[in-house]
Amino acid sequence: MTTTGMTTTGQPRKQPSMARVAAATTIGTTIEYFDFFIYGTAAALVFPTVFFPALGAAAGTVASFATFAVAFFARPLGAIIFGHFGDRIGRKRALVTTLLMMGSATVLIGLLPPSTAIGIWAPILLVALRFVQGLAVGGEWAGAALLAAEYAPPKLRGFFSSLPMLGPAIGFGLASATFLVTNIALGDKSDAFVSIGWRVPFVFSALLVLIGLWIRMSIEETPVFRAELDRTTAAPQAKKLPVLEALRLRWKEIVLGGMAFSGLFAFFYIGTSFLTSYGTATLHLPRNEVLAGGIVASVFFAIATVGSGWVCDRVGRKRALVGAGIIGLVWALVMFSVLDAGGSAERGSAVMFTIGLSMTLVVVGFMFGPAGSFLPELFPTRFRYTGAGMAYSLGAILGGAVPPIVAVSIVAAYGGFGVGLMLAGIAAVSVITTIALRETRGSDLDAAEHREPEAALSPAAR
Repeated sequence: MTTTGMTTTGQPRKQPSMARVAAATTIGTTIEYFDFFIYGTAAALVFPTVFFPALGAAAGTVASFATFAVAFFARPLGAIIFGHFGDRIGRKRALVTTLLMMGSATVLIGLLPPSTAIGIWAPILLVALRFVQGLAVGGEWAGAALLAAEYAPPKLRGFFSSLPMLGPAIGFGLASATFLVTNIALGDKSDAFVSIGWRVPFVFSALLVLIGLWIRMSIEETPVFRAELDRTTAAPQAKKLPVLEALRLRWKEIVLGGMAFSGLFAFFYIGTSFLTSYGTATLHLPRNEVLAGGIVASVFFAIATVGSGWVCDRVGRKRALVGAGIIGLVWALVMFSVLDAGGSAERGSAVMFTIGLSMTLVVVGFMFGPAGSFLPELFPTRFRYTGAGMAYSLGAILGGAVPPIVAVSIVAAYGGFGVGLMLAGIAAVSVITTIALRETRGSDLDAAEHREPEAALSPAAR
């Protein structure tokens, strides 16, 4: 352990090891995304029956995925709110709050009565709680990424910043495993799964939240943020609203960053949510086989995430992301051919479904790994939480909110290849906008505080 700075009592402040920082950030994102994923899994498997029975199977599925999309539109607001407090009072406090919000909303969803019991209030409350989840996730990702990036040694920042990005992979695997165990215990065709079984993972998340809080509370603020806090304390007149500064000085990075990562979210939520529905409804695979495929795919997802974080430290963030986007574009055109291969007239192949799902999430991992370092490096310390969170949330709206909803209609009208074409188009946009952004590898996160875009400077200051 090394020391950095002084505590309020005048004692040297101990800097936590990167192992502890990695554990605190990774377990937090794992819990957040576990909660997020169990919603997506339930939206695909049971929500049409539990909350939208009057709409029928097809319309109920569309309505279910529409509630899933609500969280994406809450994300930018969460990024602004928690970005403000994260940039003003600290990353740690904001992250503790997001964890509590997500955990509370998830448990309440698990306890929510069905439409048959409370009528229209069931879907209304579901949407409200889903909105709270979106607020929490909007503030969680940027804070976790910043905590890792601001503690990491510069030459290994891409690798260490990719570790919090393991949260989605672990969360997806854990969510699939929890549903699988519950489904096996109650039976694949059992009404008990629809009425009670799906609620178990939601209530179980409360235990994970307690563990996450215990670990996260052990981490102090980053040296970079403490230095910024000292500067603003010494010059309080320099304080400005983080969101206004981000929009004024880095609006291009927010817009282009969001578009660059729209491909990540499109593949991410098509893979983790829509393909769960596709496997059961279109390929007619048993629920157990679809969930088991998700567990296998999550392993490859995790390996690709960390691997791409390591690679981006060596070849640069942009090269890694552009390469991932091109791979995604090619894969999108053959994805459904792989998913549909090897089956019979009655049902698809569980093996080919698992391969197709795994490759889709590998593409996501290739994009996710560099994201943890690339987006924070685009913004100065005083509004880094806000700027990175807004760009990430914009990408979630562009790539994650709409594609899973329209994919249901596209499959019905044009088959899986139509969804593949949509994904290929989004991947192409991601590649082009990534090229338009600057390379950030080697950035000094503290020195970046004092750099302003040339366009923002007055003629006299240039």
